[in-house]
Amino acid sequence: MGAPSILGFQLVPTFFGFKPTDRVILHENLFNLIWRGEGRWDWDTIYYMPIMIRQFWIKRINKMDEDAEAAAAERLEKTKANRSARKVGR
Repeated sequence: MGAPSILGFQLVPTFFGFKPTDRVILHENLFNLIWRGEGRWDWDTIYYMPIMIRQFWIKRINKMDEDAEAAAAERLEKTKANRSARKVGR
């Protein structure tokens, strides 16, 4: 009796490794953290950062973006209100 051939082992990985869609999400997150970090982090730091800390920074950056958008919208509304008040005062 010989050793079993490789063709006899049709095991599909069920736990370890990433799905192709997961890899895209991972690398998108890595890129975004490095890009938004403006040189504060390098690839190795972000890649080997614990997942919980990486998720914290992603949430923090998203919140900063939302706050900046809200502030810009508020400034725009104030500008519109000031312009309409000036037109009425003429």
